[in-house]
Amino acid sequence: MSAHKILVAPSILAADFAHLADDVARVVAAGADWLHLDIMDGQFVDNISFGPAVVETVRGLTSLPLDVHLMIERPDHYAPRFISAGANSITVHVETEAKHNVAQTLSAIRDAGCRCGLTLNPATPFEAVEPHLPHVDLVLIMTVHPGFGGQSFRAGMMEKVRRARDLRDSLGADYDIEVDGGIKPETARLAIENGANALVAGTSIFKAADYKAAIRALREPSRE
Repeated sequence: MSAHKILVAPSILAADFAHLADDVARVVAAGADWLHLDIMDGQFVDNISFGPAVVETVRGLTSLPLDVHLMIERPDHYAPRFISAGANSITVHVETEAKHNVAQTLSAIRDAGCRCGLTLNPATPFEAVEPHLPHVDLVLIMTVHPGFGGQSFRAGMMEKVRRARDLRDSLGADYDIEVDGGIKPETARLAIENGANALVAGTSIFKAADYKAAIRALREPSRE
């Protein structure tokens, strides 16, 4: 199991946008550690979500860390707007389709005083992120193909989670290992056992009747 604190990050994409302030208040009261915000541009992924204005709105609703995942082309160009909107952490993609210099983007995010993260799609080999591991605060392993919520968890991605954990140890690094996609109590247990410590969950929290119980159920595998 991970030696890092287990963090639960409800994904705002699954919230009720007609009552966004209420949903944010409820997950904060229920014990969320971060809020996860998925930014999709309809180019890098085949869906469109929201932009810096929504991040700024959420920032005004809570002091919790905002974990912003840029599933977009040219994250180097757009990251400053999300940092200005109140993001505490910006995660970008390693794939060439994202059309940026990964090392330069990560450096610019960190220089702006924001945590920087790197992620990869299920089809991308973990080797693609390895050169950057000494320079990141977070590694996000996608456990579904990004772009749409409600997909089934891909257990085969646990090999990448273990690799991220093992390299963190061998490098003497301290990045968080995050998983996103199909996270519910059973899959959270599997992810934690393999080394993940940050759990992004949308449907399993926002569709639950009791947010506090849903968040607790994700954390329970971490208890001795």
